[in-house]
Amino acid sequence: MRYTAAHWGAYTFDDDTLSPVTDDPAPSRIGRGWVSAARDPASRILRPAVRKGWLAGDRGADRGRDEYLEVSWERAAALSAQELSRVSSEHGNSAIFAGSYGWASAGRFHHAQSQLRRFLNLAGGFTWARDTYSHAAAEVLFPHVLGLSNRAVQDGMTSWPLVARHCTLLVAFGGISGRTAQINSAGTTTHEVVPWLKQLQARVVNVSPQQSDYPGAEWWAIRPGTDTALLLALAHSLWSAGLHDDDFLSRCTSGWPQFRSYLTGETDGMPKSAEWAAPLCDIPATRVHQLARDMAAGRTMIALNWGMQRADHGEQPLWAGLALAAMLGQIGQPGTGFSFGYGSTTAVGRPAKLYDWPSLPQGRNPVKDYIPVARITDMLESPGAPYAYNLQKRVYPDIRLVWWAGGNPFHHHQDLFRLERAWRNPETVIVQDHSWTATARRADIVLPATTPLERNDLMLSRRDPSLIYMSQRYAPMGAALDDHDILRRISAELGFEDAFTEGRSPDEWLRWLWDGTMRAAEAQGIELPGFDRFRAMGRFDMPDSAQRRILLEGFTRDPQNQPLATESGRITLYSPAIAAAGLPDCPAHPGWMRPFESLLDAVPEALHLISGQPDTRLHSQNDRGAEAQADKIEGREACYLHPETAAARNITDGMIVRLWNARGATLAGARLTPAIRADCVSLPTGAWFDPDPQVPGLDRAGNPNVLTRDKGCSQLSQGNAAHTTLVFIEPWSGPLPPLGVDRPPVLRQEE
Repeated sequence: MRYTAAHWGAYTFDDDTLSPVTDDPAPSRIGRGWVSAARDPASRILRPAVRKGWLAGDRGADRGRDEYLEVSWERAAALSAQELSRVSSEHGNSAIFAGSYGWASAGRFHHAQSQLRRFLNLAGGFTWARDTYSHAAAEVLFPHVLGLSNRAVQDGMTSWPLVARHCTLLVAFGGISGRTAQINSAGTTTHEVVPWLKQLQARVVNVSPQQSDYPGAEWWAIRPGTDTALLLALAHSLWSAGLHDDDFLSRCTSGWPQFRSYLTGETDGMPKSAEWAAPLCDIPATRVHQLARDMAAGRTMIALNWGMQRADHGEQPLWAGLALAAMLGQIGQPGTGFSFGYGSTTAVGRPAKLYDWPSLPQGRNPVKDYIPVARITDMLESPGAPYAYNLQKRVYPDIRLVWWAGGNPFHHHQDLFRLERAWRNPETVIVQDHSWTATARRADIVLPATTPLERNDLMLSRRDPSLIYMSQRYAPMGAALDDHDILRRISAELGFEDAFTEGRSPDEWLRWLWDGTMRAAEAQGIELPGFDRFRAMGRFDMPDSAQRRILLEGFTRDPQNQPLATESGRITLYSPAIAAAGLPDCPAHPGWMRPFESLLDAVPEALHLISGQPDTRLHSQNDRGAEAQADKIEGREACYLHPETAAARNITDGMIVRLWNARGATLAGARLTPAIRADCVSLPTGAWFDPDPQVPGLDRAGNPNVLTRDKGCSQLSQGNAAHTTLVFIEPWSGPLPPLGVDRPPVLRQEE
């Protein structure tokens, strides 16, 4: 029996059977489509390919609608090296963009982004991207208000057993879902979130426009985009009833007087009361007042999921949730206080020790230019344009070469038709991937990579107590090579192969990584087996791995001697630094700001688009697999809407519908459910972007990001604001256009 692993679980295999490990209490649905997606000959890139128009000198004009010539690896490596050298010498290395954002493999060595960064750093550097699409607003905000990185907040999250034992009231903004808890970056062996939810004794309130975001909980069907208003109203109810904890606010926070002045309306004449919030949130004021009293009377956890801050002014619900928890005075206690990310991945709240394992050295990047990760279209459209980010004034670089490995921006970015237009601006785009994603189809040089099932690797996840030797299951398809070997060949063309490989083969790199892992374990008093023994075992479980944590426990116990790294050393409810920046879209304290697209201002026919994570794949990974394909309707992604909404538009269950707004349109199959607000429609992300060549602006597959607006959630974080989107929906009346993503682009042999 051998093992392998992915972001969605660990597996064993013998012969043709790939099965979740037997101790996983809730195996991921995503894994059921892994093999069929990875081995699909219609979607795999089988040989290196070069776009015909690029060879003819069109400089990107026909990206996304051109034919390809299949070439040898020698030709592909030479062309890639020549183009990298040309751009570097003519424009400097800051003209090379290698965002390469994406989850790719859970393996420690064959991690495409790490391999590419190592390669490009040796080539003189590149412009990079910082933060994530998942939680950029939190990544920028938390250092200002908690003095902690988002990673430190996630690592320190109060453990699930303490919530199950001590919490009596869990208020989950955005819900807590087993659907999103299928995954963990860098891999996971087991899935514990759903079992922990079943052990909760607490009353649970699911504040979400979808009941399915926490099945079985008390459902508060809030109007989308108004969570901050509800959080402020709950805070106001606590204050007006005298139920806030003055001692905690005095000891552990700064800025309470300024925030209180805003909350009570002293600064703007508008008390943020339950009566003020009720028409905004579509929740009766009496329920808000009662919930506030219940919070103060119980052992309360204020939980926010990652999706809350992927919206216009996305910092505000996080900050308001933290302020509400501070007013309750239960931060730093077992099972209560504030949390961010329960259920957003399976490892948040896992009661296990954290391990810092070695990774592939990437070297030093001599280029200092970067962009916030979600501002790629702005960068490509407007080189030299100014923008604000994290209290800095910055300028977009002039990008001539884009190199992407192990990711698909034509999945996770917003306003994809706008991105497609901007994507034609660079002189060259190089993509290395295993499948013909929308990004690969818009490349000039396409380099076929192996999948994790076609190579050996190590799963060394700091948030998982099991170490997995990922054994190769299949031979590579076609001429696919590992990312390391692809870049080794190109580095040989550029004259630094020895520096890139350090004289090691991939197997020797795995041994090097394991030697470092053994040393790290030894420092903790744990003896790991040698490499050959570990490879034969396939899995090693760390002994005595259980560990329970309480977020901010040490600080709240002794704020004087264990201060936070904020301006004041305490939890920040008002930030002088943010105030001094004078940002028009991010106040210096938690505050309500009307979203740029909102049902509050919309015509009656408009619906709020919910574009959450899918149940059948990780982002766009495995979309061509059997599990995801079986869940579609006539090959289109399914959208979910209320029966009353459907009836008013003559839509029936299973019908193909058109969702549209000013940015674009997409086709989806309708599924009717009462478990969603009637003014909303849910269309999961991840269907492969598939524009109709006959109908400009129409995606054929059901990708919601042709509809979402490409805008930073504020000038503080510049995170994506995908969840602030309005759409219209109607039955599709014309002939159903055939899909294009179910086959490769036109490929010809180079003469």
